[in-house]
Amino acid sequence: MSAPDQILVDDQTLKFCPGETILDATRRAGCSLPTLCHDPRLEPVGACRSCLVEVKGQRRLMPACKTPASPGMQIETRNERVLRHQRVLLSLYLSDHVGDPSECEDGAPCELHALAKDLGNLPVLVPLQRKHKPRADRNPFIEFRSERCIACARCVRYCDEVEGVNAITLTGRGLHTTISTASGISLYDSTCELCGGCVDVCPTGAMAEKMPLSAGAAPERELEKVRTTCNYCGVGCQMDLNVDRAAAAGRGQVVKVTSPPAGTAPSDGNLCVKGRFAYDFIDHPDRLSTPLLRGADGNLHPASWEAALERTAAGLQEVAKKHGADALAFVSSARCTMEENYLVQKLSRAVFGTNNVHQCAAT
Repeated sequence: MSAPDQILVDDQTLKFCPGETILDATRRAGCSLPTLCHDPRLEPVGACRSCLVEVKGQRRLMPACKTPASPGMQIETRNERVLRHQRVLLSLYLSDHVGDPSECEDGAPCELHALAKDLGNLPVLVPLQRKHKPRADRNPFIEFRSERCIACARCVRYCDEVEGVNAITLTGRGLHTTISTASGISLYDSTCELCGGCVDVCPTGAMAEKMPLSAGAAPERELEKVRTTCNYCGVGCQMDLNVDRAAAAGRGQVVKVTSPPAGTAPSDGNLCVKGRFAYDFIDHPDRLSTPLLRGADGNLHPASWEAALERTAAGLQEVAKKHGADALAFVSSARCTMEENYLVQKLSRAVFGTNNVHQCAAT
């Protein structure tokens, strides 16, 4: 290969950019390499060893996520040596993991079982006899299921490198290595912001939601994802509403919120605690589903939108006529879109002639 920016991967010539790793170059070209500890938002650590490849001239298999691509590099990702390593490695992981894929995927998809299924012909190892003690945490959103943890540290690194709060860490040694807060305290009492990023990056469902709706929902693979924009503030984070079409007597129900994959949306797959967990208002029984107008009897009665808007406009005009435009004030909802909030301030200033307009997310 004469070009200075090319590598040879499984007899396929690929271009790479300065600073890219083998994994970066292969994924950008559409090639698939297995990973369990990698996330494009995080510094690569090569902890899981599932992306090892054979590089010509190197005695050992090299981690694709940490090995920089260099001109003329010749790489094998699917030869017998690499496949043998992957099969043994995944078998070792599965020997200390929930064995039944359907039981393991009661929530988020398990990347470990998915890789094992794709690879096939794994050697069967005797399951590791290790007792996992449930660890209760009084926070209402996140739970840790140690029997599913593979100590890849994606959650710990996300908490450190993306959120910058260092709420969780790897504790213990050897067989007893696990995820915990530094002093074993509740996430409530730590620096945790309860953003749920640890749940999002976990490849095996060890970090999981314990919201009532998501706890009783169908597995995530069976849910319909609807992309939308979080309306809790003006940042515009993208989110996927996970809808269980069989829930709520067949009407469908939002049972969890997940974030898009990193790099596919302006928010880079990140959400705050409100965006990820404050979705139960959508189907709350107290939520109004139709306008209500107060009748002559003093009680509220269902009405059409046309009638409600006419009553509202008439009332606003009457106040402005009697007391002046500055007697009016407009407060828009934090759950409206930026476009809707723009129209509210335009209604206030251009139609009624007052600057008394407020929206809590715009302060």
